[in-house]
Amino acid sequence: MGEHREQSVAYEPLTPTAFLQRSARVWAHRPAVVDGDMVWTYADFYDAAQRLAGVLIAHDVAPGDRVAVLGPNRALLLSAHYAIPYASAVLVALNHRLNEDEIAAILRHSGATVLLVDSDFADRVPMIAANNPNVTLLLGGPTGTLDGLWQDATWHCAPVEDENALLALNYTSGTTGAPKGVMYTHRGAYLQSVAMAYHTGLDTRSVMLWTLPMFHCNGWCFTWAATAAGATHLCLATIDTAEIWRQIRTAGVTHLNGAPTVLTMILNDPDAANGPAPQTVRVASGGAPPSPTLLKELTQRGFAITHLYGLTETYGPAAICEWQPDWDGADDIAVKVSRQGFGNVVSENLRVIGADGADVPWDATSIGEVAIRGNNVMTGYFNDPQRTAEVVRGGWFFSGDLGVIHPDGYIELRDRAKDVIISGGENITSVEVEQAILSHPAVLECAVVAAPDNYWGEVPIAYVTCRSGQTVTADDVVAHVRVQIARYKAPRAVVMRDELPKTSTGKIQKHVLRVDAAADWAVMSR
Repeated sequence: MGEHREQSVAYEPLTPTAFLQRSARVWAHRPAVVDGDMVWTYADFYDAAQRLAGVLIAHDVAPGDRVAVLGPNRALLLSAHYAIPYASAVLVALNHRLNEDEIAAILRHSGATVLLVDSDFADRVPMIAANNPNVTLLLGGPTGTLDGLWQDATWHCAPVEDENALLALNYTSGTTGAPKGVMYTHRGAYLQSVAMAYHTGLDTRSVMLWTLPMFHCNGWCFTWAATAAGATHLCLATIDTAEIWRQIRTAGVTHLNGAPTVLTMILNDPDAANGPAPQTVRVASGGAPPSPTLLKELTQRGFAITHLYGLTETYGPAAICEWQPDWDGADDIAVKVSRQGFGNVVSENLRVIGADGADVPWDATSIGEVAIRGNNVMTGYFNDPQRTAEVVRGGWFFSGDLGVIHPDGYIELRDRAKDVIISGGENITSVEVEQAILSHPAVLECAVVAAPDNYWGEVPIAYVTCRSGQTVTADDVVAHVRVQIARYKAPRAVVMRDELPKTSTGKIQKHVLRVDAAADWAVMSR
């Protein structure tokens, strides 16, 4: 299994893909991947990854080439997390909610030479092919063939020579948001995977239900972490709450991850009234602080929740709200758990830096920007040194998130310096939505801000003014946006205004509109 190389007896390059090689030895006959009726043992999983690597080699994929993957949480996308590095290539997992233009922008920016498409998305292939004539498209399913070569492909598993080499690119936005490819290394992903397995208590008895998109920060590196533990990957192509409860009750699910929105959906399914899960289900949640009500209901249904915080630039969760033993039975548990906490075991301590460049005092009131460094921070944005330099300063990654530090050292976010709206766990860049709105010929000005929502966490609200003599309806604006960018990024409400609040220099005052949006949405969503 793998080539033996002459090198130091005390050093081996770190790579998360080695976890599969180990588990194929240790847990060869234990269930590794369940995808519908298909069940792979760890020996099968390793075999499939090597054969898929062979398919890529047969299609002239060379070391360092970028290979993109478009698919739901199924065996193909999971296998690609190993097969593409086994071919010495770079993984680019695509957000399948993006439209064809946004996908094309990422393919161009990454320079991808091959795109693997899951057969679930076969209907999207003609348009993708038309938009990307220089990209080789391979269509395949979890058990079928890939371009007729899956079964006959030569096994391939190239060794990793440099642990700091590029493993994956994860993109933070689409076309109008100017795609940023966050660079992950083999070393960083390996260490983050170990941290996730440790913090969530994964082992070979664990059954992980894939409710978190594998394309999102490579599933917070759980695509590799669960394999390291010898756990079972239980694939879930779409968020189907009835199916989630069925799997919890019949398949022994012990772990799942997701945004609070997904957890709310699970709790609102009729099956939730049929009693708690038959076993404790450990839930890791990020994207927005879980509400006290949600935490209470999750506990009543047999879920044990851990609150995580991170960004694409930090391989997913960089911080964890560590549970303290003396919290047991405390009246304010929900308040404590809703904080972001401390850096995980492979991260350095997070800092909150004030406007004066110094760390803020631990008083729960002094606000600064959260700064992160450590083994799970990106090496930069792909082919974009300017934007890398904007966020990496003095050896720290500046997150753009504003927060405070409590007297016990726990960090709590208070606001976002960057105008990013987190809706249902998905990041929506307000600038991207604004640009889409402004492309409407009747629109003069617009601003998009977040409004708090009990279900989605946040929703985008647009405030729009029209050009003189022009008119446009709210429905027209939403329809126009949905043609320009992914549908889920469209504003949930559009408020027409004669003018927008501005500073003396003409800058739109978004902080004023955020207050308005909270009030407006509270009325609209009743």
